[in-house]
Amino acid sequence: MNIVRNLRRQAGITQRELAESGGTSQSTIAAYETGAKSPTLRTVANLARSQNLEMMVTYWPQMTREDKRSLAFHCAIVEILRKDPAPILSRAVRNAEKLAKMHPGAQMLFNQWKDWLTLPLENLVSKILDPFPEAREMRQVSPFSGVLSPKQRARILRQFRKEYEL
Repeated sequence: MNIVRNLRRQAGITQRELAESGGTSQSTIAAYETGAKSPTLRTVANLARSQNLEMMVTYWPQMTREDKRSLAFHCAIVEILRKDPAPILSRAVRNAEKLAKMHPGAQMLFNQWKDWLTLPLENLVSKILDPFPEAREMRQVSPFSGVLSPKQRARILRQFRKEYEL
């Protein structure tokens, strides 16, 4: 997860807009987002303040391999979701309802998904890609089944293995 990209997306602005408000250049923001440069915590806090946001540093357990793989799939789902949200959201709502009936013990999780699916798109994206344990658990019961084609899933798995296998 890229902290500067997350900040910018949460603020709903472009790289150029974040650069202007944060007193830096668009190319610097792009370098932070691609990992070519690493911002200091002070820099990230200043960028956040420029958007009337506060930065909070917190710690949580490392992601398991399964958590990372699920996040990789959901990153691809988010790309598709951003291009044409209506049909993807409609499918996800239907899937959440169907899964809730099939798995009554997980009703609370599917109800949470139904709530998330009513959020504005960028808020939903933030929830889907959140690295915290709650979102990790939610991704394990994702209503986005069928969004990725078998070819897309295979490509993601190949890339995942390439990046995460020893």
